[in-house]
Amino acid sequence: MDETLTLYGERGWGSAIVEAQLEWYGLPYRFEPVGDLFRDAAARRRLEAVNPLGQVPALQIGTRVMTESAAITLHLAERVNSDGLVPGPDTPERADFLRWLVFIVANIYPTYTYGDDPARFVDLEEARKPFRARTDAYAKRLYTVLDSAAGSPFFLGRRMSAIDIYIAVMTHWRPGRAWFETETVRLAGIARRIGEDARLGPVIARNFPA
Repeated sequence: MDETLTLYGERGWGSAIVEAQLEWYGLPYRFEPVGDLFRDAAARRRLEAVNPLGQVPALQIGTRVMTESAAITLHLAERVNSDGLVPGPDTPERADFLRWLVFIVANIYPTYTYGDDPARFVDLEEARKPFRARTDAYAKRLYTVLDSAAGSPFFLGRRMSAIDIYIAVMTHWRPGRAWFETETVRLAGIARRIGEDARLGPVIARNFPA
């Protein structure tokens, strides 16, 4: 395929999950920084022309646009015809991969969507209450569930997958690396291994510089 790939994102944001996969597959792409979507209304309007929800990641493929990181994850694996990050339909890991991929994007990821800008979901008076504290507490509970299901050395056991990339990126977010190291030691270990990978480590480093 000769379609140009453009990834709309921002360093340290959810676009890092797709950025890492593009690097892993060796797919050429252009990174288009979007700016601070929470503080810059103009930046948000520009992105809404690409993704009406004003969210990243958004991956432009030729004239088409894909959003939703899980959908992009599955598409990229099919695009390059590789099971390197997405177990194939006949592999024993496939069912667990799909289960926990959807668990992450449907349960954990929304806690950041709600908590990053509570005023989008509750009125200003309610937003002044500990709304984010509650979403953060719920996220911690979900992470402990994810940790209890994690294998070693990677989430699915001996084989790496895109789930490990999600973990490596998201453990840099709230509630912070120190919490993950103490409370979800399996996830923390997975994140360290991805950070040490020759292809993925540079992506993690530029999105989350020390």
